[in-house]
Amino acid sequence: MSYEEVQACAKYVREHFSGDIPKIAMVLGSGLNSLAESIEEATVFSFLDLPGFPEPTVEGHAGRMHIGKLGGRPVICMQGRAHAYEGHAPEKLAFSTRVLWALGVEILVLTNAAGSLMKKAGPGSLMAITDHINFSGINPLVGVNDDRFGPRFPDVTVAWDRDLTKDLKKCAKQLDIKLHKGTYLMAKGPNFETPAEIYAFGMMGADAVGMSTVPECLTARHVGMRVCGVSSITNYAAGMTGEELTHDETMEFGAIAAVKLEQLLRAFVERVA
Repeated sequence: MSYEEVQACAKYVREHFSGDIPKIAMVLGSGLNSLAESIEEATVFSFLDLPGFPEPTVEGHAGRMHIGKLGGRPVICMQGRAHAYEGHAPEKLAFSTRVLWALGVEILVLTNAAGSLMKKAGPGSLMAITDHINFSGINPLVGVNDDRFGPRFPDVTVAWDRDLTKDLKKCAKQLDIKLHKGTYLMAKGPNFETPAEIYAFGMMGADAVGMSTVPECLTARHVGMRVCGVSSITNYAAGMTGEELTHDETMEFGAIAAVKLEQLLRAFVERVA
C-alpha cells in the first residue's frame, strides 16, 4: 500500500473525528473485544469504512477502530486485526499500523492470543513480549522501500521497547498480576503447530507461539514507533498436554486472561499516556 493511500485513510479518520488524536494505540487479539467496548466517549470506525483497510474474517476480531478514552486517558483501540493466513498480502498487513503512525500515534501496544511453551505459564496467564522470532515466512517490509516510511534496512535489535516493558511490569506488580516475560514466535497458520514444531521452537528459544503481531511490530519499528506487547496465554502448545487444540479454547481462556489484561492495560495507559 502506497504512502498516498496511507495518508488518505488517515485524512478520512481526521475528518470524521473531532478531537485530538491520541498518542497511544492498542491492537486487541482474539477474545479481547471487551476492552474496546469499554472505551469512553468513543468514535467508532468499522474497518469496512476505512479506505484501504484489510477486513479481518476471524471470529473474535470485530474489525473496528475505537478512538476515545480509557480511564480518562486518550487512546485508540483496534478491535481486531488482519492475519496472513486469511490470504492478505504481506504488505497489506502493514497498512493499519502505518495509518496509526500517519495519525500521530507514538506508542503501539500489541496483544494476542498465544500458546505457551512454558509450564509455569498456563492458560489464562499473561506474558510480556521481550523479543520475537519470525517463523512465518512473511515480512510486511518486503518490496520497494518508501523512505517516507523508514529506511530500507531497519534495525530491530530492540524491537520491543525495554522501558515500556518495564512500565508493564510495574503496573502488573501494583495490581498483583503475575506477568511472565518471554520470546514470542510467529507461525503463519492457520493450523495449530505440530508437537515436533513446538519442540523445535522451544530449542530456538520461543516461550509462546501465535499467528500474528510480528508484522505490526516490524511495521511500527520501521516508522519509528515504540512498541510493547502482551500475550494472553490461551493453551499449552501442541504436545505439551496430549490434548487437541481448538479455537474455542482460544476464545474461552482468552476471555479469562482478558479480565487481567484489561486491568493491566488500563493501568499502563494511565502511566504512559
